[in-house]
Order: sequence, then C-alpha cells, then structure tokens
Amino acid sequence: MVIQRVEYLNKLISFKDKQLIKIVTGIRRCGKSTLLELYQHWLKEQGVPEERIIAINFEDLDYEELTDYKKLYAYLKERLVKEEMTYIFLDEVHHVKDFPKVVDSLYIKKNVDIYITGSNAYMLSGEIATLISGRYVQIEMLPLSFKEYMESTGSMDDRGVKYTEYLQNSSFPYTLALKGQPEEIRDYLEGIYNTIVVKDIVDRKKITDTMMLKSILRFVFDNIGSPLSSKKIADTMTSSGRKIDVKTVEKYLEALAESYVIYQAKRYNIKGKQYLKTLEKYYVVDIGMRLMLIGSRQADAGHILENVVYLELLRRWYDVYVGKVGEFEVDFVAQNSKGTAYFQVALTVRDEKTLERELRPLQSIRDHYPKVILTLDEDPEAQYDGIRRLNARDWMLGLTD
Repeated sequence: MVIQRVEYLNKLISFKDKQLIKIVTGIRRCGKSTLLELYQHWLKEQGVPEERIIAINFEDLDYEELTDYKKLYAYLKERLVKEEMTYIFLDEVHHVKDFPKVVDSLYIKKNVDIYITGSNAYMLSGEIATLISGRYVQIEMLPLSFKEYMESTGSMDDRGVKYTEYLQNSSFPYTLALKGQPEEIRDYLEGIYNTIVVKDIVDRKKITDTMMLKSILRFVFDNIGSPLSSKKIADTMTSSGRKIDVKTVEKYLEALAESYVIYQAKRYNIKGKQYLKTLEKYYVVDIGMRLMLIGSRQADAGHILENVVYLELLRRWYDVYVGKVGEFEVDFVAQNSKGTAYFQVALTVRDEKTLERELRPLQSIRDHYPKVILTLDEDPEAQYDGIRRLNARDWMLGLTD
C-alpha cells in the first residue's frame, strides 16, 4: 500500500520549475524514495513525457558506475531534452563523491529541474553548502504522522486504540506491512538503527567507541522531553565508570542529530525574544524505535505524547523551541512565516491543580498569539481566557481549527 504523503508532495509541487535545487532529507526509510516516485507519477499525470524524467537511486547496484561524478555528469548531460524542462531525481546522492559539482553544473543550465535526497544533514555542511549556497531549498521529511497512519487503516474510527498501535508499531512506513508481527517489526527497526549507527555515524565520523555512542543514544532516548546538557550526559557516563569528556559527547550528539535519529529543541526566552544556549531538550524520530531500544515505561506516557506533538509541529513546517517565560516553562514555542503559537502538552488536566499548573505559563505570556493545551482527555474543547484546551489526537488529525 502506498501512502500519498500529501503535505510533502504538495511542498515539492509548489517548487516545481523554480530555479532551486530541491533537497529532501530525513532518516533512512522514512519514505524519501517513495515521495520522489509519487512526484514523478504526478508529473506524468500532468503530461510530462517519460524521456524528460531521469531518476537514479544510488542504493541500486545498477547505478554503481555512476557514483563517479564525471560519469554521472556525462550520463545526465547526454539525456537532457533540448528546449524542454528535464526533471532530474538523484536519490541518496551522498553515495557520489563530489556530487555538488554535478548538481552545480546542472543548476546553471537552462530547463533543468533538480531533486535530490539524502539521509544525512552533513551533506549540506561545509564545502557542499558553500558550493550550492542560496541555490537550494531543503525539505525535511519525517516518518508517518498519526493522521497518515490512521488513513492507512482505511478508517478514522478507534482513535485511542490506533494511537497506541501507532506508538508501538512504529511510524516507519514499511512497518504497516508488518502489522501484527511484533518480532518482525522489532527486527526491522533494529536493522535501521544498526545501519544508522554503523554506516551513517561510526564510519563517517571515524568513531572508535561504538559502545559509548550507543550508550549516549540510549540515554537520550530514555530522557526525551527532559532538559539535558552535554555536561550532564558526560557526568552520568563517567559516574557509571565510563569516562568521556563534554566535547566528545557534543560530537556524538551532533552526529546523531545529523542522521535525524534525534532532534534538538533549543530554549527560547519569550519575553526577551532571544535564544538560550543551555539545557536543550531532545526528542526521538520514532517512538517504536525507542521502545525497541529501551523497552516500555508506564511513567513515560506524558513525555511520549510531548515527543509526538513536537514531531507533528515539525511536519507543519514550524521551527520549534522550548519556551521560557520568567520562572515558567512553555513546552513548545512554534514559529513560522505566518506567526507564533504556544503549546502545553499534558496527558490529562482533569485535576484542577494540574490544569492550573499547565495554564500558568501560557497566562504569563502577554502577546495575542494562539495558546493551546493538548491532552488525551476525551472531553469537549474548552477555553480559559482565550487559551484553548484540545484533544491531542483530534488536533493531530486536523479535526480542530
């Protein structure tokens, strides 16, 4: 079953024929290749003939020879259609050494529309970013949203049951084909995890202490939604008899973030409108992978909901920060070109004291941007002096305004 990934597809469509290199990034197996196929299918439906679409997946051995950038350039140049727009798709292009030279040379030609994917943020760092600086737009892709998962079941009923399934079965698209096979899902997720650790991080960053890298990843997975510093992680590792310095921890965290297995939410001072450099929070790309790695903990349900909401805000094209307002903390400050919104996340606010505690940070913000509390309470929407309380699942499904 192919899920349409409508939001990402529409994003690509909006950049069609614009003189920008379209770069789709995201963790391995999140659906980047499928997205390119969906877009190619859409192009054909719009009347673009087959010969004007060139698609190469560099994980396919058929194209191994083209990982030499000069051969790749010659191959593509030969197939360009004169006086007509040619659409070029280079999937997992980081397998090509010096690929920016190819992309840059194609970019300066007329009637070439370029789309590339990669599983590492590092492909946009250093020399690469310099070479194509100002010439690309990046579209960060995530695994399935709760809404996409619900749509895949063919029914929007039983939201509570399906939310639990969504967390346990994982949001990676292929796990839908493994539904009802927990062992197979676990093996699949373990395969993705090991590939990321070994291929994307250990080999690329020349890390020798793989066990320490895995320990740090487990620690971050275990502490989603909690303020963390590199020093705290280093101290925790050292106190358990495994000495590591702060700089090495920072290097490992950067590598994990570059591979899109974890996301860092920086802190933002709402009143002072400035970014703070301490005690960031981390969230994981997939709760199913977290479950595979560290097991289930009942007390984690609130942080898991927070993690799911954080990823949903990213899917809606927000930049997301942890807010600080005086002595209070706001779970998420979400900003985009349309403005700002504030979110508190709690499993339940049926207890009056809990409700007061969740309202207080939002009440202390003096601007007029939207303020929302998201919970799993199955109660009708309520308002408290302009602060909306919504059911988180309904919000994720787009059932609230």
